[in-house]
Amino acid sequence: MAGKFAPMAALAAFGLYLSNQAQRAKEQLPDVEFASPGPGPTLSTRKTLVVKPPSPAGTIAALAGLTVLGYLGYTQMRKFRSGSRRSSVQESIELNVPLSTAYNQWTQFEEFPKFMDSVQEVKQVDDTHLHWKAVVAGKPKEWDSEIVEQIPDRRIAWRSTSGVSNAGAVTFQRVGVNRTRVNLEIDYSPESVTEKLGDVAGAVKLTAKGNLKRFKEMVEARGTETGAWRGSVAPH
Repeated sequence: MAGKFAPMAALAAFGLYLSNQAQRAKEQLPDVEFASPGPGPTLSTRKTLVVKPPSPAGTIAALAGLTVLGYLGYTQMRKFRSGSRRSSVQESIELNVPLSTAYNQWTQFEEFPKFMDSVQEVKQVDDTHLHWKAVVAGKPKEWDSEIVEQIPDRRIAWRSTSGVSNAGAVTFQRVGVNRTRVNLEIDYSPESVTEKLGDVAGAVKLTAKGNLKRFKEMVEARGTETGAWRGSVAPH
């Protein structure tokens, strides 16, 4: 959590420093002479420019902010350069439908393109194997995945077996009468430079959040599932 708010704290410290300097450097208008159009003396007013040195506290705050920003930039660059870097995303949403309806609809994998952005096709090979086609960072990609655990009305977990490296799980929790919380966890490895840049910018998190929102809208609009698979898959 500290890492998440460190950039904002650094910017706030630097902004406080700049504000401090603006208040301490009080500038007034320079000398101005006004010539009378007729005979008589020339009028003159004198203004002064007062500049005070920066306070020690303001200087320390600015240096601290810049140090934090520099460290964060360094760590992000190291992650960006690492070819084996893995990232994870967690998102959740609450649906105004019974738990079984939310779970049953999620088991209809071939309907994922209806609410998953960038997913073009999901083909269910058998009860535990899927083939995916999608556009990732502007490029078409395909991969195979396997359902490694499935508990009706509770949890579905998967992992890729070829192509794009990813894994994750979706869990379902009853939080009220006809109200269900869906929790989505995704673990993935960005490959290309574009994917790594998008990962640093939080593109996958935004996509996951949007997918859950569209899933909610789709299920609530229908009010019922379009199908269901109630089988179980033992963890492996």
